[in-house]
Parts: sequence; structure tokens; C-alpha cells
Amino acid sequence: MTIAVLPAALLTMAQKPLYKDAGQPVEKRVTDLLQRMTLEEKVAQMCQYVGPGHIRETQQRFKGKKVAKNDDAYGFYPNLSINDLYKMTEEGKVGSFLHVVTAEEANQLQELAMKSRLQIPLIIGIDAIHGNALVSGTTVYPTPIGQAASFDTELVERLSRESALEVRATGAHWTFTPNIDVARDARWGRTGETFGEDPYLVTRMGVATIKGYQGEDCQGSDVALACGKHLIAGSEPSNGTNAAPMDVSERTLREVYLPPYKAAVEEAKVFTLMAAHNELNGVPCHADKWMMTDIMRDEYGFDGFIVSDWMDVERIHDLHKVAPNLKEAYRETVAAGLDMHMHGPGFMEGVIELVKEGKLAEAQVDRACRAILEAKFKLGLFENPFVDLKKTRKTLFCKEHKATALEAAEKSIVLLKNEGLLPLDFSKYKNILVTGPNADNHTVLGDWTLQQPDENVVTILDGICQAAGKEKVTYYNYGDDVRQDSPEKVKEASELAKKADLAIVVVGENPLRYQKTKTCGENVDRMSIDLLGTQELLVKEIHKTGVPTIVVLVGGRPLSVNWIAQNVPALVQAWEPGSFAGTAVANILTGKVNPSAKLPISIPRHAGQIQMIYNHKPSQYFHKYKDGASTPLYAFGYGLSYTTFAYSNLKLSGNKVSSKDSFTASVELTNIGKSEGTEIVQLYIRDDYSYATRPVKELKDFMRVTLKPGEKRTVEFTISPDKLAYYNRAMEYGVEPGTFTIMVGSSSMDKDLQKAKIEIIK
Repeated sequence: MTIAVLPAALLTMAQKPLYKDAGQPVEKRVTDLLQRMTLEEKVAQMCQYVGPGHIRETQQRFKGKKVAKNDDAYGFYPNLSINDLYKMTEEGKVGSFLHVVTAEEANQLQELAMKSRLQIPLIIGIDAIHGNALVSGTTVYPTPIGQAASFDTELVERLSRESALEVRATGAHWTFTPNIDVARDARWGRTGETFGEDPYLVTRMGVATIKGYQGEDCQGSDVALACGKHLIAGSEPSNGTNAAPMDVSERTLREVYLPPYKAAVEEAKVFTLMAAHNELNGVPCHADKWMMTDIMRDEYGFDGFIVSDWMDVERIHDLHKVAPNLKEAYRETVAAGLDMHMHGPGFMEGVIELVKEGKLAEAQVDRACRAILEAKFKLGLFENPFVDLKKTRKTLFCKEHKATALEAAEKSIVLLKNEGLLPLDFSKYKNILVTGPNADNHTVLGDWTLQQPDENVVTILDGICQAAGKEKVTYYNYGDDVRQDSPEKVKEASELAKKADLAIVVVGENPLRYQKTKTCGENVDRMSIDLLGTQELLVKEIHKTGVPTIVVLVGGRPLSVNWIAQNVPALVQAWEPGSFAGTAVANILTGKVNPSAKLPISIPRHAGQIQMIYNHKPSQYFHKYKDGASTPLYAFGYGLSYTTFAYSNLKLSGNKVSSKDSFTASVELTNIGKSEGTEIVQLYIRDDYSYATRPVKELKDFMRVTLKPGEKRTVEFTISPDKLAYYNRAMEYGVEPGTFTIMVGSSSMDKDLQKAKIEIIK
């Protein structure tokens, strides 16, 4: 009898599980692995924890004190040590981590995961909202509100592509962005994390962000999972505060809040979604089956996974008081469609018990686990979960990314007012006073940023010194607390202004999450939207000296700067421009770059005007305010240039068109000024008479057009039926016959728009 001896290589292949074969289709690999997993191992994939480094930092920060229940930034586990967490990772009881901010720690955790029975790698998530800014030494791009001001989807896709590279280079694979909430309350601290107030603009920016991070098919070692958040409508909270209740009709949900998610799922193929802190119409969003399952999965076809927001599963029980205990909260959220728990112990044990008791179907666990495993296979983590530290150093803050960050900053800055003072010729000035709480610090980086190296950040003072010459600049350190009541400092600054021939005052808010003086950003909401402290007094006293004064606003929300808008000759909305803020601001002020940005959100005159949106219903201002104007201080879509553009000859391709056909609108745009510039041409529509009320106008398209002095171009838009469709009284979606007004121009204001009418027939 002869015994055949297989070669070692063939024996190894024969023993190799299918799921470890990179040559097999992802679907087969997932199915093979899922069949090998115990219930405990499946549920473990649904469990996310904060990283050990974050836990150490939190313990040091709080030094034994209890972290507040409403704290969504810092986490540790009183009954779970870091060593316990390491052991759980080795045993395959952790599927994901977040707040891991170094490649070294990411590698260490993956090494532990490789010791588990099935060697399933970890997926690491991070809040890379505008670059991977929670990691030191990365490229910080403008915050989303500034990105939206560019109206440049190609740029947003490119910077997101670069951000994905920096995310992967630091050991993470998943970003909790884009925030595609439609922001309609400036008191809400997270306004700067969004793309503004308009559903169409938010949609286009959200799609661009997702495509940038995920690439064509979300596959490979140089892409990162995106996450559409937050489901849903928390961006117009009842009192302006994050996580406050929201009551809204299905009509408003479908017309305002859902369009960005529909496009994120159907067009951009976003791989993950995140539920919202708030309750919606009496149902905590983390227990909302209608939203997570009926709409996202069944109606839109979402087939990725849904993650909870920070500890919000527990809040079904202890905040919303819907579930009588945590175990019931776990049941409700998984049954509703949630797939991953952010963050901490208890969830795994609870879900396992629920399945064994027959209160949760194991098929629901399988659905969640399958999507999470699919992501890990597509990202190439089973082949190589580790990061090459040499590649990390080459990728972060590289030349190409820095160039994009500067371009994005320049395109994000909105010129709100200019009475001939700008652009500046610094050679004409001998003594330039620069002051204000945001003149020389890192507030320009925005929220979702941790401390960056000073050499990586160009402050506004730095930028002005570089452009004008340091010898010409007098800097008065007003202090960086925007809340401070400092009449003495105001007096000292105004005395210096008397000796200056130009003043640049940088005011606004502090979005830095690592400072106690933070005034905007996540969970930092306000009753008013005025400048805090003595900032307005500072501007007034400097202006009173007669020195030409420029005010630069830094922050993530619109501020009601009425007096400044009426009195100061030049006003710039810089938002939070990122790493090269100072260079970008200086380039705008001097005309080296002609400003092109437009407002992605209306600036109210007062908090009492909120909600202040351009696309309101016809009856919203039927009666006017008695104690002030009923118009915004600055309207959506508004922004100045150093040149002048003229619109003329708006034409439609026909007077009548079928409701099933597209038509075109064209307008002639001419640069009648003396310098080259870029105009953002905006297309709005209005359904003149409709079965259910429609907004007075809605943005439906936009285009960036660059023209030299004297140059003329015909700009054409295609208006397809979906741009005219809406939900009628019966909540049926379609195009109603009737007349529509087509508007094209430079802003949402009527005076800036050319108008033409078209009749839609059956």
C-alpha cells in the first residue's frame, strides 16, 4: 500500500479557509467566515470601544471624577480596565475601535486581534470631518460650512480623497463624515460641521465627500468608509440645542432632510450611516425602525451598516425613558435596524441573551455582522491590517495635500462687504494694527481638531505679516477668550489704532474642543448669535478712531453682526479655513486671490428671526416683524468679488414642455469689471401654483464660471423632471402641470435673479 504525500504548499492551500483567500469574491468570503463564527463572535463584530490611549487621556483629565452622562467627547469604562480590553481584543470580542489617533496604537490593537481564533481584523473609526484633524500633524482643511461656501464639488471630492489617504496612513479605515444634516438654526453648535441650509447644496456636497473617501467601489487600501449622519433632523432642534426633540411632518422630512440621504445611498453608495441623538416625533432615533429599516434599507436600498452615535443606545433607556432597562434598549435598537454599538461593555452580553431567549432573531445579528465583515474584506484588512509607519510620515501634511488645503481655504472665504477698501496694497500702509481674540491662534482650525504643531498652522496674524512685512505690523494681544469682558484691553487696542493707518480685527468664536473657552461646535449651543464678550465694543472703539477697519469673522455659525455690517467698510466671513487660514485670508485681502465664495447659509440679523432660511413657504413673512427687518442680514448664495458680473438674456428652450421631458435654461454672463474672477451662477425654481404649498424658491443647480475682464459666456443648465417634482397632498411624488418660474443669478435675493416662466403639461 502506497501513501501519497502532498507537497507542503498544496497541503497549506488545502487547509487554508476560503475566507482567507484574497482571490475569492468578497461575498463568498463573508459567507464562509460567517458560517464558522459562534453567536458570541458575531455579536462581538457589532461592538465598538474607545481606544486605550483615549481611555488613559480621559482618566488623566478627570482624575477619578465621573464623566457627565451628556459628555460625548470623553470615554472610559469604570468596570473594564485597559488590560481587560486588550484581553477581549485577543479573544475576538471587539469588532471596532474609535478615537485611536496614532498608527502605533492602531498596529498594536491589530496585533492583538490577530491572536483571536478567526483572526478577524478590527475596523477603526475616527471623526475625520475636515481632514484627519484629530491626529497631530495631519492636513486640516476648511470645515464643511466653508467647503460648502466654495460651491465646488470637484474640490470637495479631491480633499476628501486626500483625507482618506491620511486616515488610512494613521491606522483608521472609517470616517464619521459627511454630516448631511440640513442646518436651519444658527444657535445649533454643529452648524459649522454641516454644508448649510439648502437640501440641494447639502446633497451635492455630501455625495462629493462620500465619493472622495470611498472611491468608486469602496475597495482597497487607499479608501475609507464614509458615514452619512445623523438620522435625522437633529439640525433644527426645538430650542437650538443638540439632541433636543424634533417634531416634523413626513412632508418636511422628505422635502428637506431626506434628500441628502437618498442621494448618499442611491448615488454615492455610502457604506455606513449613523443614527441621531434626538428623538423624532416621539421616537428616539436609535429605535426608529421606520427610518433605519423601512426607508433606508427597504425604500432606498441601503445595504451597509448603521452605527449608533456616542452612547445613544443607552439613552433610549436613561434619557428618553422609552425602554425600562438597558437590555430592552438593546433589543429595540437592533430590531429597528442598528448594526454597531458605539461604545462600551454590556451590549454584547445583552444581545446574546436576547437571541438565546428568542426576543431577537439571530438573522438580525447575521445581517449586521455580514455588512461589517464585508467592509473589512473590501478594505483589504484581512490581507494587511497594519500601517507602514514610513508611509505615514510621507502621507501626512504632504505637499499635494497642503496645496489643496490652501486652495480650499481661499475658495471658502466669503467677502460680505467692501466699500472700496479692498483689495489692499500693503505698500501704501506703514502701520497695520492686527488684533482680536482670533488673530493669532488655532481657532481657525475649527471643531473636530486636536492640537496641531504650531509650524503646521498659519494664523491670520502670520499671513498678514508674510504679506505686508512683519516690520509694518503692530499686533495687540487681546487674549484668545472670545467671552472675556475686557474694557481695559479694548481701550489699549483703540489707543494703538490711533497710531495706525489700517486695522484688521479678527473676531468670532472658539470651536476648539480641547479648550474650556469653546463657544461653538458639538454640544456647544447658544441662546444668542451675537458676538460674545467685548468683541463688538473692540470693533466699535477701533472704528471710532477713524482708522480704516477690516473685520474678519472666524467661527462655524452665522453671527448677527448688524452694527459691524452697517458701519465697518470691509467685512469678511472666513469660517474656519484650516491649516493655511492666514495665507488664504491675506491672499483674499490683497486680491492675490479674487474672492468667489457664496454663503451656504443665511445670516440672520437676530436669533429671534430663526428660522431664517431663503427657501421658506409663501406665508412665512405674510406679517412682518414690528421691531426689526424680516430679511436676513446676508442672504443665502450671497458673496462679493473684486470684479462685477452682469447677467442678461435668460432663455428657456421652450415655452411649454411635457412633465416627462427635460428642458434647458441659458443666461449670458459677462465680466464687466477690471479683473479676472469666478462667479457662482445659481439656478432656482418656483412652482407658481401647486396642490400643496411650495417654497418661494429652491436651489436646483449651480456652476462655477471663471471669466477674464470683458469676457462673456453663455451658461446653460439642464432642468430635468426631478428638479420640478414634489410630494402632493396625498404624498405622491411627481411633477404637477402648471407654470414654473425659472430664476438664474448671483444669489437667492430677488434683485439678483433673472426670471422666466415655462408651462409644464402632461
